[in-house]
Amino acid sequence: MSYLQVQQLTKSFGPVNVLKQVDFSVEPGEVHALLGVNGAGKSTLVKILSGDYEKDGGTILIEGEEVHFTSPSDAQEKGIAIVVQEVDTGLIPNLSVAENVTLDLTVGGKNSRPISWKKRKLIAEERLAKVQTQIQLNRLVEDCTLSQKQMILLARAVASDAKIIIFDEPTAPLSDQETKQLFSVIEELKAQGIGMIYISHRMQEIKQIAERMTIMRDGKAVAVYETDSVSTEEVVKTMLGKQLHKADYHHRDFSEETVFEIDHIAVPETGKQISLSVRAGEIVGIAGLVGAGKSETANAIFGVTNAKGKWLINGKEVKVKSPRHAVQAGLSFIPEERRKSGVLIESNVQENLSLPALKHFTTAGFINRKKEHQSALQQIQELGIITSSPKALMKHLSGGNQQKVSIGKWLNHDSSVFMFDEPTKGIDVGAKNDVFRLITHLADQGKGILYFTSEFDELLQIADRILVMADGEITDEMLNQEATEARLMTAATGGNAVETAEYQQRLSAAGRS
Repeated sequence: MSYLQVQQLTKSFGPVNVLKQVDFSVEPGEVHALLGVNGAGKSTLVKILSGDYEKDGGTILIEGEEVHFTSPSDAQEKGIAIVVQEVDTGLIPNLSVAENVTLDLTVGGKNSRPISWKKRKLIAEERLAKVQTQIQLNRLVEDCTLSQKQMILLARAVASDAKIIIFDEPTAPLSDQETKQLFSVIEELKAQGIGMIYISHRMQEIKQIAERMTIMRDGKAVAVYETDSVSTEEVVKTMLGKQLHKADYHHRDFSEETVFEIDHIAVPETGKQISLSVRAGEIVGIAGLVGAGKSETANAIFGVTNAKGKWLINGKEVKVKSPRHAVQAGLSFIPEERRKSGVLIESNVQENLSLPALKHFTTAGFINRKKEHQSALQQIQELGIITSSPKALMKHLSGGNQQKVSIGKWLNHDSSVFMFDEPTKGIDVGAKNDVFRLITHLADQGKGILYFTSEFDELLQIADRILVMADGEITDEMLNQEATEARLMTAATGGNAVETAEYQQRLSAAGRS
């Protein structure tokens, strides 16, 4: 018997039917992958199973018993836990690691007696050990890295005695080594009979750990495959309803004029200095593995951490002591953690799109909502944002559409330089092509682009020039025509050659030499 069965599940938001009679199941000890483009209905299905949304129709069965969830606690009581993609939404930042890992001991009335701090730390240490992780227990969660936050959530889920654990893009913030640790934990959970729902856009991972996959499209479960019996090309075609051809890099002509330059910017978080330049219309990729210091460097350039150094935009030296100074100087920044710092998740699409250029919609201190609305309608159409209305809340949009808004909100602002930090994190292949199109369009307008990513294959498709970072420093620079994944990986590991058979297999699987 399946531990979890979903039959004919339906859900609508106003006139929009998001789930249309979806069938889905998970067996004990199975990793069942859930795939689909952004907006296909995956997130809505998961939110119903985790108790965030109530279903409109259909049946959910747990071990053959029909259940109805009205809150996350209902789902947790029935043995369903979730490790969310946007980790900050699942943690309390101003509490310690130990407090977050053992939150269940003090929330929900499970303990009638107070628990000592010493015992709580011991329990937290044991739980982290189960997911092969060590983090200083007294550290505040807000001071932890993305990967550490992810493992805290996983430790809490494993400790909940869940029979089903939902993973939403779990490896997005993880390094290769941390991903291996996660997969090792997943294998242990499988051996214990725990079923898992695994959402990811990384087919290589799904092929490695999932037994089955369900593909969703337009709110329906359109196919269920045994993972070993289907090709990646067939999966992508089923997700999109059409064949998608991977974009290849095409050489573009751009100006010799330098639009942006930084000279010896001291990055507080890495303790290193960075110098680089970008020409008008040029896309410069910043490649690096997780932990290389890319995000820290991007934040420093944008004035988040009050870095020291020299900034020049269009040949003029500017002061960038804060993000406000950066925006005034002509910098725009699309950050990695879009829900935390890229968009206002509780506000609507229209408000988010107009925010950086609010002065264009304001007269005598009052916002012209009609003008703002018309601008939002135009941007929604131009950017291909899928939403029921400009007034729809951001939290109801898929990850890919949230990212389009995160980018689109800067298009009304007269910026000379656009910085993107992991812009395709957690979005599907279709939305990724849309993001590439937007970035290329900005470059064609003469904007300078800095593209920070750990996805090396993306840079081979879009970047004109690539700088590689390791340990907070630039270790190599190359034109697109000179770049290979092997050379990028060598530089990203600090100049140490990668000679393992495993990596060569990865290159072959990706279709590159």
